[in-house]
Amino acid sequence: MRRLTLAGCALLIAATALGAQTPTSGIAVLDLMRKHYAGKWYETLAFNQTTTIFRGDSSTKQTWHESLQYFPTRGALLRIDNGDPALGNGTLSSWDSTWSVRGGKPGRISGSGNPFIALIENVYLQPADVTVHQLEPLHFDMTQVTSGAVDGRAAWIVGVSNAADSVTPQFWIDKERLVVVRFLVQFAPTGPPLDVHLGKYVATGGGWLATQVHMYQGGKPRQFEDYYDWQTRMKLDPGLFDPATWTSAKHWFHQGG
Repeated sequence: MRRLTLAGCALLIAATALGAQTPTSGIAVLDLMRKHYAGKWYETLAFNQTTTIFRGDSSTKQTWHESLQYFPTRGALLRIDNGDPALGNGTLSSWDSTWSVRGGKPGRISGSGNPFIALIENVYLQPADVTVHQLEPLHFDMTQVTSGAVDGRAAWIVGVSNAADSVTPQFWIDKERLVVVRFLVQFAPTGPPLDVHLGKYVATGGGWLATQVHMYQGGKPRQFEDYYDWQTRMKLDPGLFDPATWTSAKHWFHQGG
Protein backbone atom coordinates (compact mmCIF):
# COMPACT_ATOMS: atom_id res chain seq x y z
CA MET A 1 0.00 0.00 0.00
CA ARG A 2 2.88 2.36 0.83
CA ARG A 3 4.48 1.68 -2.57
CA LEU A 4 1.20 2.36 -4.34
CA THR A 5 0.75 5.58 -2.40
CA LEU A 6 4.26 6.77 -3.24
CA ALA A 7 3.79 5.87 -6.88
CA GLY A 8 0.53 7.75 -6.98
CA CYS A 9 2.17 10.80 -5.47
CA ALA A 10 4.97 10.63 -8.02
CA LEU A 11 2.48 10.56 -10.89
CA LEU A 12 0.55 13.46 -9.42
CA ILE A 13 3.72 15.53 -9.06
CA ALA A 14 4.76 14.77 -12.63
CA ALA A 15 1.33 15.63 -13.99
CA THR A 16 1.16 18.96 -12.17
CA ALA A 17 4.78 20.07 -12.49
CA LEU A 18 4.14 22.01 -15.65
CA GLY A 19 1.09 23.73 -14.25
CA ALA A 20 2.97 24.57 -11.04
CA GLN A 21 5.33 26.86 -12.94
CA THR A 22 4.17 30.45 -12.62
CA PRO A 23 5.34 32.60 -15.52
CA THR A 24 5.62 36.27 -14.66
CA SER A 25 5.41 37.68 -18.18
CA GLY A 26 3.91 36.97 -21.55
CA ILE A 27 7.28 36.15 -23.06
CA ALA A 28 7.80 33.55 -20.31
CA VAL A 29 4.51 31.88 -21.29
CA LEU A 30 5.51 31.88 -24.97
CA ASP A 31 8.92 30.42 -24.08
CA LEU A 32 7.29 27.57 -22.16
CA MET A 33 5.17 26.79 -25.22
CA ARG A 34 8.22 26.76 -27.48
CA LYS A 35 10.41 24.65 -25.17
CA HIS A 36 7.72 22.07 -24.46
CA TYR A 37 7.25 21.24 -28.16
CA ALA A 38 10.79 21.93 -29.38
CA GLY A 39 11.57 19.61 -32.29
CA LYS A 40 8.09 18.03 -32.12
CA TRP A 41 5.54 20.44 -33.58
CA TYR A 42 4.38 19.95 -37.19
CA GLU A 43 5.50 22.41 -39.88
CA THR A 44 2.79 21.66 -42.46
CA LEU A 45 -0.96 21.40 -42.07
CA ALA A 46 -3.93 21.05 -44.42
CA PHE A 47 -7.64 20.70 -43.72
CA ASN A 48 -11.13 21.30 -45.02
CA GLN A 49 -13.39 23.71 -43.21
CA THR A 50 -17.07 24.50 -42.91
CA THR A 51 -17.39 28.23 -42.28
CA THR A 52 -20.60 29.78 -40.96
CA ILE A 53 -20.70 33.57 -41.32
CA PHE A 54 -23.27 35.50 -39.29
CA ARG A 55 -24.59 38.89 -40.40
CA GLY A 56 -27.46 40.26 -38.36
CA ASP A 57 -30.16 37.61 -38.05
CA SER A 58 -28.97 35.60 -41.05
CA SER A 59 -26.09 33.23 -41.68
CA THR A 60 -24.39 31.62 -44.66
CA LYS A 61 -22.23 28.50 -44.93
CA GLN A 62 -19.15 28.16 -47.07
CA THR A 63 -16.53 25.47 -47.62
CA TRP A 64 -12.89 26.54 -47.34
CA HIS A 65 -9.70 24.55 -47.90
CA GLU A 66 -6.70 25.66 -45.84
CA SER A 67 -3.00 24.99 -46.23
CA LEU A 68 -0.27 26.09 -43.83
CA GLN A 69 3.50 25.80 -43.96
CA TYR A 70 6.20 27.19 -41.70
CA PHE A 71 9.15 28.91 -43.41
CA PRO A 72 12.13 29.74 -41.15
CA THR A 73 12.72 33.11 -42.81
CA ARG A 74 9.08 34.23 -42.88
CA GLY A 75 7.17 32.26 -40.30
CA ALA A 76 4.04 30.35 -41.27
CA LEU A 77 2.04 31.21 -44.36
CA LEU A 78 -1.65 30.34 -44.38
CA ARG A 79 -3.48 29.81 -47.67
CA ILE A 80 -7.29 29.84 -47.68
CA ASP A 81 -9.12 28.68 -50.79
CA ASN A 82 -12.72 29.89 -50.83
CA GLY A 83 -14.60 27.07 -52.52
CA ASP A 84 -13.01 24.80 -55.10
CA PRO A 85 -9.29 25.66 -55.36
CA ALA A 86 -9.56 25.34 -59.15
CA LEU A 87 -11.54 28.60 -59.17
CA GLY A 88 -8.51 30.47 -57.86
CA ASN A 89 -10.24 32.52 -55.15
CA GLY A 90 -8.75 33.01 -51.73
CA THR A 91 -6.20 34.70 -49.51
CA LEU A 92 -2.62 34.14 -48.44
CA SER A 93 -1.62 35.44 -45.01
CA SER A 94 1.49 35.80 -42.91
CA TRP A 95 1.56 37.25 -39.42
CA ASP A 96 1.77 40.78 -40.84
CA SER A 97 0.32 40.78 -44.38
CA THR A 98 -2.54 39.37 -46.44
CA TRP A 99 -2.68 38.93 -50.21
CA SER A 100 -6.00 38.43 -51.99
CA VAL A 101 -6.35 36.29 -55.11
CA ARG A 102 -9.34 36.35 -57.47
CA GLY A 103 -9.69 34.05 -60.45
CA GLY A 104 -6.09 32.96 -59.96
CA LYS A 105 -4.78 36.53 -60.27
CA PRO A 106 -3.02 38.37 -57.42
CA GLY A 107 -5.02 41.28 -56.11
CA ARG A 108 -4.92 43.65 -53.19
CA ILE A 109 -2.23 43.42 -50.48
CA SER A 110 -3.25 44.31 -46.92
CA GLY A 111 -0.83 45.55 -44.28
CA SER A 112 -2.47 43.38 -41.63
CA GLY A 113 -1.97 39.65 -41.25
CA ASN A 114 -3.86 36.73 -39.78
CA PRO A 115 -4.01 37.06 -35.95
CA PHE A 116 -4.01 33.26 -35.50
CA ILE A 117 -0.65 32.52 -37.10
CA ALA A 118 1.77 33.56 -34.37
CA LEU A 119 -0.10 31.76 -31.58
CA ILE A 120 -1.11 28.52 -33.32
CA GLU A 121 2.09 27.83 -35.26
CA ASN A 122 5.03 30.23 -35.16
CA VAL A 123 5.34 30.21 -31.38
CA TYR A 124 6.42 26.54 -31.37
CA LEU A 125 9.12 26.92 -34.03
CA GLN A 126 10.94 30.17 -33.27
CA PRO A 127 12.46 32.08 -30.30
CA ALA A 128 9.91 33.64 -27.96
CA ASP A 129 11.15 37.19 -28.58
CA VAL A 130 10.37 36.78 -32.30
CA THR A 131 6.81 35.75 -31.41
CA VAL A 132 6.50 38.77 -29.11
CA HIS A 133 7.44 41.00 -32.05
CA GLN A 134 4.85 39.31 -34.27
CA LEU A 135 2.15 39.86 -31.65
CA GLU A 136 2.86 43.58 -31.28
CA PRO A 137 0.13 44.67 -33.75
CA LEU A 138 -2.44 43.01 -31.47
CA HIS A 139 -1.43 45.18 -28.47
CA PHE A 140 -1.16 42.50 -25.77
CA ASP A 141 0.42 43.80 -22.56
CA MET A 142 3.17 41.22 -22.08
CA THR A 143 3.86 42.40 -18.53
CA GLN A 144 0.46 41.16 -17.31
CA VAL A 145 -0.25 37.48 -16.55
CA THR A 146 -3.06 36.00 -14.46
CA SER A 147 -4.97 32.72 -14.27
CA GLY A 148 -8.42 31.63 -15.34
CA ALA A 149 -10.28 28.63 -16.73
CA VAL A 150 -11.95 27.70 -20.01
CA ASP A 151 -14.39 24.78 -20.04
CA GLY A 152 -12.99 23.63 -16.71
CA ARG A 153 -9.36 23.68 -17.91
CA ALA A 154 -6.84 25.94 -16.16
CA ALA A 155 -5.28 28.64 -18.31
CA TRP A 156 -2.79 31.48 -18.13
CA ILE A 157 -4.15 34.79 -19.36
CA VAL A 158 -1.63 37.17 -20.89
CA GLY A 159 -2.51 40.84 -21.24
CA VAL A 160 -4.70 41.50 -18.19
CA SER A 161 -4.44 41.36 -14.41
CA ASN A 162 -8.06 40.30 -13.88
CA ALA A 163 -9.71 37.29 -15.55
CA ALA A 164 -13.04 39.18 -15.51
CA ASP A 165 -11.67 41.76 -17.95
CA SER A 166 -13.46 41.08 -21.25
CA VAL A 167 -12.38 44.19 -23.13
CA THR A 168 -8.58 44.47 -23.01
CA PRO A 169 -6.57 42.55 -25.67
CA GLN A 170 -5.51 39.19 -24.19
CA PHE A 171 -4.75 35.56 -24.98
CA TRP A 172 -5.45 32.44 -22.93
CA ILE A 173 -3.07 29.46 -22.89
CA ASP A 174 -4.12 26.03 -21.59
CA LYS A 175 -1.67 25.28 -18.74
CA GLU A 176 -1.40 21.57 -19.48
CA ARG A 177 -1.41 21.40 -23.27
CA LEU A 178 0.20 24.83 -23.78
CA VAL A 179 -2.10 25.80 -26.65
CA VAL A 180 -4.15 28.95 -27.16
CA VAL A 181 -7.80 28.47 -26.21
CA ARG A 182 -9.07 32.04 -26.39
CA PHE A 183 -8.00 35.49 -27.44
CA LEU A 184 -9.54 38.95 -27.62
CA VAL A 185 -8.28 41.41 -30.22
CA GLN A 186 -9.34 44.93 -31.14
CA PHE A 187 -9.24 45.64 -34.88
CA ALA A 188 -10.98 49.03 -34.77
CA PRO A 189 -10.55 51.99 -32.40
CA THR A 190 -14.22 51.77 -31.42
CA GLY A 191 -16.62 48.91 -30.87
CA PRO A 192 -16.28 45.63 -28.99
CA PRO A 193 -13.26 43.35 -29.47
CA LEU A 194 -13.37 40.11 -31.43
CA ASP A 195 -13.60 37.27 -28.89
CA VAL A 196 -12.18 34.04 -30.36
CA HIS A 197 -12.62 30.62 -28.71
CA LEU A 198 -10.58 27.64 -29.93
CA GLY A 199 -11.74 24.17 -28.91
CA LYS A 200 -12.16 20.48 -29.72
CA TYR A 201 -8.40 20.05 -29.79
CA VAL A 202 -6.98 16.86 -31.31
CA ALA A 203 -3.42 15.58 -31.00
CA THR A 204 -1.71 15.40 -34.39
CA GLY A 205 1.75 15.62 -35.90
CA GLY A 206 3.55 16.01 -32.58
CA GLY A 207 1.32 18.91 -31.55
CA TRP A 208 -2.35 19.89 -31.34
CA LEU A 209 -5.00 21.30 -33.64
CA ALA A 210 -8.15 23.16 -32.61
CA THR A 211 -10.86 21.73 -34.86
CA GLN A 212 -13.53 24.21 -33.79
CA VAL A 213 -13.18 28.00 -33.71
CA HIS A 214 -16.01 30.29 -32.62
CA MET A 215 -15.74 34.08 -32.98
CA TYR A 216 -18.00 36.55 -31.21
CA GLN A 217 -18.29 40.32 -31.11
CA GLY A 218 -20.37 42.14 -28.55
CA GLY A 219 -21.67 38.77 -27.38
CA LYS A 220 -23.04 37.93 -30.84
CA PRO A 221 -21.70 35.21 -33.14
CA ARG A 222 -19.66 36.48 -36.11
CA GLN A 223 -18.01 33.38 -37.57
CA PHE A 224 -17.91 29.69 -36.67
CA GLU A 225 -15.34 27.30 -38.17
CA ASP A 226 -15.35 23.50 -38.07
CA TYR A 227 -12.32 21.61 -39.42
CA TYR A 228 -12.28 18.10 -40.86
CA ASP A 229 -9.99 15.77 -42.83
CA TRP A 230 -6.91 17.42 -41.35
CA GLN A 231 -3.42 16.25 -42.25
CA THR A 232 -0.06 17.22 -40.73
CA ARG A 233 3.54 16.71 -41.80
CA MET A 234 2.63 16.17 -45.44
CA LYS A 235 4.72 17.56 -48.31
CA LEU A 236 3.11 20.65 -49.80
CA ASP A 237 4.07 22.34 -53.05
CA PRO A 238 5.83 25.63 -52.11
CA GLY A 239 4.01 27.22 -55.07
CA LEU A 240 0.79 27.03 -53.05
CA PHE A 241 2.13 29.90 -50.95
CA ASP A 242 2.91 32.29 -53.80
CA PRO A 243 0.07 34.31 -55.39
CA ALA A 244 1.95 34.20 -58.71
CA THR A 245 1.60 30.39 -58.85
CA TRP A 246 -1.75 30.16 -57.10
CA THR A 247 -3.45 27.94 -59.68
CA SER A 248 -0.42 26.25 -61.27
CA ALA A 249 0.91 24.75 -58.02
CA LYS A 250 -0.12 21.19 -57.15
CA HIS A 251 -2.93 21.33 -54.63
CA TRP A 252 -3.48 18.51 -52.14
CA PHE A 253 -7.27 18.88 -52.49
CA HIS A 254 -7.16 17.72 -56.10
CA GLN A 255 -4.89 14.83 -55.23
CA GLY A 256 -7.45 13.11 -53.06
CA GLY A 257 -6.43 14.98 -49.88
